Amino acid sequence: MASGAIRDFLGGLRPGGIVTGAVESIHTFGVVVRIDGEPDGRCTGFIRIPELAWTRYEHPSDIVRVGERLSLEVLHADLDRGQASLSLRALREDPMVAFADTVGQVVTGPVTKLVPFGLFVRVADGIEGLVPLPEPQQVVGEGDELTVQIVEVDLERRRVLLSAVSAVSAGSAR
Repeated sequence: MASGAIRDFLGGLRPGGIVTGAVESIHTFGVVVRIDGEPDGRCTGFIRIPELAWTRYEHPSDIVRVGERLSLEVLHADLDRGQASLSLRALREDPMVAFADTVGQVVTGPVTKLVPFGLFVRVADGIEGLVPLPEPQQVVGEGDELTVQIVEVDLERRRVLLSAVSAVSAGSAR
C-alpha cells in the first residue's frame, strides 16, 4: 500500500490532466516516469506499451530516452498501488485520422512484413496496411516496393486494407 504522501499526491491527479516528468527507466513492458512534484523521490508514473506512440515500434527505447522530459496525460491514479497510468500518445496527433481521407488513392511503398495471410506495406510515415492473400499475384519480399490502392481505413480498429496494383524491384526509386 502506498504511503500517505504518495496517496495524497496521486489523489491530486485527475484523468485527462497533464503532468510533466522525466523518464527514469525503460523496460520491455513499459516506461517508468518520475512525475514532477512526487514526494519522497519515488517514481509513481508508468506508461504502458500501447500508450507510448500511435505507430509501431520494436522497443520503448525507440520512442523515449532515460532522462528525457515529457508532458503526459493522466489516464488513472491507483492510490492502493501508488502508481499513475500515463499516456504519451494521447498528447500527439493520431496520423491515422488524416490518413483516412486517402481511401481510393494509389501509392507505392516498401513491403515491411510477410505473414501467412498477406503482406504489410508502409503507405505513409508510421502507417502500414495489409494486402490480404491471395491478392499479391507476383512474388514480393520484404523491402520490395509495391504499388497499392488504399481500399479502407478503419479508424476504430486501426487497420488499413490495401489492394495490390504492381510490384517494383527492391531498391528502385519511388
